[in-house]
Amino acid sequence: MIRAIIVDDEAPARSELRFLLDETGKVEVTAEATNVREAIERLKDKGADVMFLDIQMPGANGLQLAEALGRLKYPPAIVFVTAYSEHAAKAFDVNAVDYLVKPVETERLLQALAKVAHYTTQFAKDGSAERIPVEKSGKKLLVSTDKIRFIMAKDDYSYLHTEQDRYLSTVSLAQLEAKLEPYGFFRVHRRYLVNLAAVEEVAPQSGGTLLLSLAGEEEKIPVSRRRVASLKKALGL
Repeated sequence: MIRAIIVDDEAPARSELRFLLDETGKVEVTAEATNVREAIERLKDKGADVMFLDIQMPGANGLQLAEALGRLKYPPAIVFVTAYSEHAAKAFDVNAVDYLVKPVETERLLQALAKVAHYTTQFAKDGSAERIPVEKSGKKLLVSTDKIRFIMAKDDYSYLHTEQDRYLSTVSLAQLEAKLEPYGFFRVHRRYLVNLAAVEEVAPQSGGTLLLSLAGEEEKIPVSRRRVASLKKALGL
């Protein structure tokens, strides 16, 4: 079964698409969302092989979300479902798998699902996340990238924070940034590298900076003013 998230600000459109997907017998709709922020939260909570995405929504639009998701190591397939055919060229610029115009016909939907199936097969995860060598209590360990919430630079070292612990790395933050960017990590500050999947809250501060709240972390992560715009773009805000 293909796991799907439907993103559309109109409830009737979501219901109609869910019905059509259920009828195919090929798709499990794991979640629905009404805007970009909700879509990111649902993706973090539920995961998905494909996101059926409207373009025109309040706030950030579907094209911006697709561009942000493209930064992930394993992004879901994107199928745009919209009433406007004129956005098709831009949709494929952000590597959409398909582009459906409302009202969606069953035969056309099945064609899109075939493309999604090909995408998920071609880019299927091999189950082995990248691992980073670290030190803890005199021992050499390996920490999976998906366990890391954020990394902080201090002096000539880097400290990797997970849900359970903190680990020392002799690798510089710049080197870790280059290695981890394909896995959804983002340099928000000269001292901080953050796993975007762990971001739960973005709080504006005076002076045009931001503070990030991460899942399971009490420490707030600062975002430098010059990185605010690119971070918002990466998060689809």
